[in-house]
Amino acid sequence: MENSTILFLLLASSALPAVIIFLLPEKSTALRNSINLLGVFSKIFFVAYLIDGVINNELFYYKFAFTPEVSLVLKVDHLSLLFATLSSILWLFTTIYAIGYFHKTKNQSRFFGFFSLCITATVGISIAGNLFTFFIFYELLTLTTFVLMLHTQTAQAKKATIIYLTYTIFGGLLFLVGLVILHSISGDMEFVSGGYLGDLKNTLPFYLETIFILLFIGVGVKAAIFPLHRWLPSAMAAPAPVSALLHAVAVVKAGAFGIIRIVYDIYGVEFTNSLGLLWIVLGVAVVTILYGSIMALRQTDIKKRLAYSTISQVSYILLGVALFGPLGTIGGMIHLVHQGVMKITLFFCAGAFAKNYKIKKIKQLNGLGKVMPLGAVAFTIGAFGMIGIPPTAGFLSKWYLGMGAYENGFLSILGVLALSSLLNAAYFLPMVYRIWFLSPPLSLKPQKKLNYRNTLLILPPLLSALLTLYLGIFALNDYSALQWVNTLVQMEYSR
Repeated sequence: MENSTILFLLLASSALPAVIIFLLPEKSTALRNSINLLGVFSKIFFVAYLIDGVINNELFYYKFAFTPEVSLVLKVDHLSLLFATLSSILWLFTTIYAIGYFHKTKNQSRFFGFFSLCITATVGISIAGNLFTFFIFYELLTLTTFVLMLHTQTAQAKKATIIYLTYTIFGGLLFLVGLVILHSISGDMEFVSGGYLGDLKNTLPFYLETIFILLFIGVGVKAAIFPLHRWLPSAMAAPAPVSALLHAVAVVKAGAFGIIRIVYDIYGVEFTNSLGLLWIVLGVAVVTILYGSIMALRQTDIKKRLAYSTISQVSYILLGVALFGPLGTIGGMIHLVHQGVMKITLFFCAGAFAKNYKIKKIKQLNGLGKVMPLGAVAFTIGAFGMIGIPPTAGFLSKWYLGMGAYENGFLSILGVLALSSLLNAAYFLPMVYRIWFLSPPLSLKPQKKLNYRNTLLILPPLLSALLTLYLGIFALNDYSALQWVNTLVQMEYSR
């Protein structure tokens, strides 16, 4: 087992705080917050250590055999660290935000305990070394997030949780069936760049196509692909920190990440293309992108509009995978990061608007920029990023996706990207217009000063908004998502 200790420390940095937080009295606010933040910064440190090690060609690996045919495998590669870095940084932002959001409310130990377990599952997904390990953490994510969705215990939250569990249990069952059939054919194989099923192409093509569809649907539920998306808009009944977690850090990203693993590290992108399966991914991506955008345009509730926007935007990742080429792959993989940063900004702002002024509907945004300028600036940057306006990170994603489509002769996809961006503008720009160019009602009074709670509510969206600009403006920097993904894609296509 090479350098395995760091992998357990990475998981323990959120799992151990969760256990301690569950045991704390509810009134131990300062201690609970300190333990939370200690866990967050520990995880960021361990991720940074792993990044440095991978750059220097160190191997981080652990394997435990339950039976000769079933093993728990943890290992780190470039793709692992892309997702783990995103999860860790956004966990920091969300923790700060949640401390302010839940200030002086009940059941904080339960929330932050399950919140830490949720991040444990997400990071476990990122460093899973085979499909069995991925499945274990994937289902742990379901068990932890449904408790978070149910946090307020309102009738609406209970209904949303039932819908979520119905969809995710269905997806989990299909995933398990596909896993079992695949295991019976290939054995206990680990993820490997370029995939490991190509050697079976002359013997079992029908089975491999069926398995792919089972796995794709299984993880596609969490990625909110059409028509398996209904749980996501319903989940907006959850508090803002949970919404941010679902959309930007954990669930939908885990689904998209799972599809990337299946295509690149189980089947291999070339073999997937030879089976004609990338056309399925492409078709689902296009339909979901356009459907989500159209439905977002019809929403009058801020969080519902953002939810349908997520349904659309996450499928840009699938689109990049389906374009079968380095440029499209870069566009899809950097959008895994970019969409997370931009969308968490928007949900943070939506939660702050609701907390400070009880604003939940789009028509209530009038003049908000005059009374809450910092939140309005952050929201505007996030919205511009989603549209794809330069120099935001969203522009970079769409630029590479467009070049990938052009590179491979998918001219119709350029039309899809253009239409989607126009729809993005159609549902975000009116919100921005209301915020900055309409007069606020007399009941909307500027805050004279930032108190403890409001400072914690406004700092995270400002930081994530700045990160949205950084990832776009400094894309050629060695520490950008683009440079890391470039290295990853060069390894994939230089085999």
